[in-house]
Amino acid sequence: MEKKYWSALALAAVCLLSSCGKKNTSTATQTEQSAQVNAECPTFNADSAYQFTADQCDFGPRTPNSEAHKACGNYIAEKFAAYGATITDQYADLKGYDGTVLKSRNIIASVNPDAEKRVLICAHWDSRPWCDNDPDSANWKKPVLAANDGASGVAVMLEMARMLQQQPLSQIGVDFICFDAEDWGIPQWAETAEDHSQSWCLGSQHWSQNPHKEGYKAMYGILLDMVGGQGATFSQEAYSQEYAPGVVNNVWNTAEALGYGNYFLKRLSGYIVDDHVPVNQIAGIPCIDIVPYFTDGPSSFGPTWHTAKDDMEHIDKNVLKAVGQTVLQVLYNENRNNENH
Repeated sequence: MEKKYWSALALAAVCLLSSCGKKNTSTATQTEQSAQVNAECPTFNADSAYQFTADQCDFGPRTPNSEAHKACGNYIAEKFAAYGATITDQYADLKGYDGTVLKSRNIIASVNPDAEKRVLICAHWDSRPWCDNDPDSANWKKPVLAANDGASGVAVMLEMARMLQQQPLSQIGVDFICFDAEDWGIPQWAETAEDHSQSWCLGSQHWSQNPHKEGYKAMYGILLDMVGGQGATFSQEAYSQEYAPGVVNNVWNTAEALGYGNYFLKRLSGYIVDDHVPVNQIAGIPCIDIVPYFTDGPSSFGPTWHTAKDDMEHIDKNVLKAVGQTVLQVLYNENRNNENH
């Protein structure tokens, strides 16, 4: 994705000019009321999520068209199925910025598939083919292992699915979507004058135009991107505030109620092109992005972003726990709220 923050002030003007989209005010009101601690929520196991992250990395970089990519996709689908989810594979040939045909696979794992009211939880599972932000230029054309930037989000979803099997939701369904071909965006070293802003998030663009179920809708969505990195904290991303302010408030207030306010900071960051953008703009589902924001260092996304050091040595179980427990709590709160209506 084009993980590049713009200043909130500058992009506010852009959004006003381009009609960035309508806020779902009814969803905002409903979700803000649900920020609470629900004792029915199970305990998120960070050790388990850490192992799911390592399991994906054991395949090597999961770059599209590679054997590691194919094998890891099977692993992810089989794990979700083992936890009782209904699996839908969405295969597509997508074209990269350089014309490469990417054999893409979006993996949809549906929990309680017959429930009318649904929440979408998503992450990307592919690895970036290039460490183009590495301080060592010798690494620029090597693939990223992607422990944080890919595997961590899927790992959190797998652990949530495991918990949902043990303690099922009665009133709502959950669709875990693993988007593919998110990180094939044009590398920094590429020489081109063309506009390749759409070269990121190819899998989510495809799904948003062609959802796995005709007429699919969810009450809202939550994107998990780089949710296990050392030193990570999460600010309120600007597209998320633009399209789904109530969902943002719900998640951040829930984190605070759980004691994770030191990870979920109530401050605004800039706009970021990520998988939640097509979900909002094309699919019309209010969706937020839980993504780290570093105020110092070589990148706003942390020192390992798109580098050879995005490995298991730089994964923090405490970050996995803060994100996983918060989002799991949001789901159980939503389920209880729907029991009362």
